[in-house]
Amino acid sequence: MLTFERNAAAQGFCRVAGVDEAGRGPLAGPVVAAAVILPPGVDMPGLTDSKKLSEDARRKFYPTIMETAVAWKVAAVEADEIDRINILQATKMAMRMAVEGLGVEPDHLLIDGNQKISWRGSQRTIVKGDSLSLSIAAASVLAKVTRDRIMEEHALQYPVYGFQRHKGYGVAEHLEAIRQHGPSPIHRKTFRGVKEHLAKEVSEKLFGQISIPSLT
Repeated sequence: MLTFERNAAAQGFCRVAGVDEAGRGPLAGPVVAAAVILPPGVDMPGLTDSKKLSEDARRKFYPTIMETAVAWKVAAVEADEIDRINILQATKMAMRMAVEGLGVEPDHLLIDGNQKISWRGSQRTIVKGDSLSLSIAAASVLAKVTRDRIMEEHALQYPVYGFQRHKGYGVAEHLEAIRQHGPSPIHRKTFRGVKEHLAKEVSEKLFGQISIPSLT
């Protein structure tokens, strides 16, 4: 899990940031990205791709990563912006925001997937990087846990959709709720499964306002 970090160190890079996202696929809510710079040679046994970890394991790793990291940052792009620029560009935007928000400027990025971001420094993409790089795995956990918490807060605001269970993904329960009630203000209006039901769009006035967890 540290091979890519060690290779980067061998090339002279000393502040390597892992970058990953959570929430590209859901029909509602933001896409969230995280960037994490870990200390050289750090060991976190069991840390891997957040999707392979139980919810309990992710939540246990979450504070450990923040306490151990040299620097970390989480950023989100909301559903309306996703609709405006498309999910790929929104994901890249969230990643760039996370990288630029680090208190320590990285000199090299390890990015999960095959898409580089708009950033002036050195970067490397790694397909399935969240299973291959500890830095990316750490970022994946921060992004996933943060997004899950955001969706749990939205579940209080829009209870008819069951966001606390499926986190906005297009499961049968969620699709049926959209069919019955129409999309909420946090649904992605350009996504299949949502756009067909825009005539029933739910007004935010019916639910009031809540505060969303800070991403700092």
